[in-house]
Amino acid sequence: MATPVSLPPIDWERPWLQAWREPGQRVACAVGAGVALHQALNAVQPAPVCFAPQCTLPSGEAYESFIARTRLCPTREGSHDFFNGLCWMRFPQTKRKLNQLQAAEITAAGIAPVRGPVRDALTVFDENAAFLSAPQPLWDALIARDWNSLFLTHRALWQEAQLVLFGHALLEKLLQPRKPITAHVYLAQPAMNSIAELDAWVAADLSAAKLASKPFAPLPVLGVPGWWPENENFSFYDDSLVFRPQRLP
Repeated sequence: MATPVSLPPIDWERPWLQAWREPGQRVACAVGAGVALHQALNAVQPAPVCFAPQCTLPSGEAYESFIARTRLCPTREGSHDFFNGLCWMRFPQTKRKLNQLQAAEITAAGIAPVRGPVRDALTVFDENAAFLSAPQPLWDALIARDWNSLFLTHRALWQEAQLVLFGHALLEKLLQPRKPITAHVYLAQPAMNSIAELDAWVAADLSAAKLASKPFAPLPVLGVPGWWPENENFSFYDDSLVFRPQRLP
């Protein structure tokens, strides 16, 4: 069994961690006291899976297939699977739907060197997705990658927007915020009156056919007004290596 590993420092006051603070702080506290991550996750809040040590995964069986078959989620110590576990708690319906779609793709096509468009999109979604509810001018600017309109011309409209990060790899990367960190915004305007409502809406909307169309738009998250002090200086957005123009067809 893996030896418990302490998590890196987590600043729960960051805007992007608002949806994760509860139960994240309780799990982190238990891990800090020496509890194994899978045990800490199981003890804090129910999820549609039971968390188990990574060694539970049989050699040669796909991770997603194993979860679908057993309802056990193999868990490694560290921040990556910490956020994955939190996601199973906060977005149980969405995580379950993602797992069902992954398992169905594996059953249909097996494990191949190339995943295919649906499994690729499922991985992107699981690791790096975000959900945005925003006025139409922000949506139009995001899809066009018109960063000047998105972050400067329509800056005031961000007060009417909600952005919730979902991907556990994305959340892990933001433990050390860097300007290039980019989310894949799911191209849908879900209801966001609560995390539970958002979870139900996204789970119902997800399908293999929709994911195959790559329904994402890139968003450098530290450009969001109010999320990072440096973007108050508007020269922040002049970096073309981060705020890249839309590619021509």
